[in-house]
Amino acid sequence: MDKSEMIVKKELIDSAAMGRAITRIAHEILEKNKGTEDLVLIGIRTRGVPLAERLAAKIEEIEGVKLPTGILDITLYRDDLSTVAQQPIVHRTEIPFDITGKKVVLVDDVLYTGRTVRAALDALIDLGRPLQIQLAIMIDRGHRELPIRADFVGKNLPTSKDEVVDVNFKEIDEKDAVLLLEKS
Repeated sequence: MDKSEMIVKKELIDSAAMGRAITRIAHEILEKNKGTEDLVLIGIRTRGVPLAERLAAKIEEIEGVKLPTGILDITLYRDDLSTVAQQPIVHRTEIPFDITGKKVVLVDDVLYTGRTVRAALDALIDLGRPLQIQLAIMIDRGHRELPIRADFVGKNLPTSKDEVVDVNFKEIDEKDAVLLLEKS
């Protein structure tokens, strides 16, 4: 669905609640991994990137350790590439460190069918052999088509397939919010 044909039905999460969710996810990542050793964060372009950067900043605030953070572009790994665009725009993957032997936390804004995560896993494996890959997301809206689940979730939001969950970050969208959109 094209977001330009959608209207805001409801604001589900405001800026303060997003901040609390990010703090909680950062603590959960540290707890599960028993600290920061060999831990890296990789955001899936586009809105997984500011979430990964915020998680890294929160972890640095908590532990005093700056985690390596990267950006993963999955455009060429998508299984719906032919339906996305005639000439899809490919951005650069920016991971300036070796992921081999690392505990990678893959970060994205919304987990829906699982296909974006599948594409990201393929892209990561082409870059090296991580010790472990975990998934952190802001919103899990259900409707999985693949056997994929998140290790760290900001909020579970059951939705209908006709609705769209739009996660906004001030770095990209000029405000922090999670919106529920519906067809106008």
